[in-house]
Amino acid sequence: MGGSFWSMEEDPTTEELRTIQRQRELAEREQASNAPDEDEAAQHERRAEKAEYLQEKLEERAASERETDSD
Repeated sequence: MGGSFWSMEEDPTTEELRTIQRQRELAEREQASNAPDEDEAAQHERRAEKAEYLQEKLEERAASERETDSD
């Protein structure tokens, strides 16, 4: 089956996706700071870094979309 979480009519905007990733990053960093051991903290930090990376890629996408719209 697979497929997207959102249907075609409900596709999130790039800005919404960036917000989601920012929230994930903050939540993972919070969990990392409260983790009972170093391994768990490292796992949460990796997840936070991934969310931060995805935010950056979404920002690049937004900039590209703005550039395309202005052409």
